[in-house]
Amino acid sequence: MNKKMNPLEYANELTEHWSPRIISNVDDYYIKVARLKGEITWHQHKNEDELFLILKGALTIELENESVILNEGDMYVVQKGVLHNPVAKEECLVLLFEKNSTEHTGEIKHEKSRSHHEQLRVLDLKNNLNSSQKL
Repeated sequence: MNKKMNPLEYANELTEHWSPRIISNVDDYYIKVARLKGEITWHQHKNEDELFLILKGALTIELENESVILNEGDMYVVQKGVLHNPVAKEECLVLLFEKNSTEHTGEIKHEKSRSHHEQLRVLDLKNNLNSSQKL
C-alpha cells in the first residue's frame, strides 16, 4: 500500500482489545495496530521477532526474568524464542511490526488469539481510508 497513513488514526478506530489489524505491509512483514487492555497470555514466537511501538498509553512486557515498561513513543523488540506476556493496566494503542508468518500468540491457542484472516478485516475509518484487504 503506497499512501500516507496515520497508524494512531487506525488504532483509534479499533473497538476490540487484543484484536490486531493489519494496516499495511513491508516486503514480508505486516504493520499492525491494536487496542490493548489487561493481558493476553504468556507465549513466544519461535522463529520471528516482534516489535512493539506504543502509540498511546503504556504497556508492560513481562519476560521470564524482568519486565520492560513502555510509554508513549517507546519501542521494544521481543527477540524470537523469548517467552513474553504483554500487559496493559490501562487501555493503550500499539503498532506492531512482525513477519507475515508470525502467529498472534505463537503456538499457544487462546480465546484472544486471532488468525491472520481475522487481522485482515477492514477498518472503517471516517474518511474510508483503509483498503488493507488488498495486501
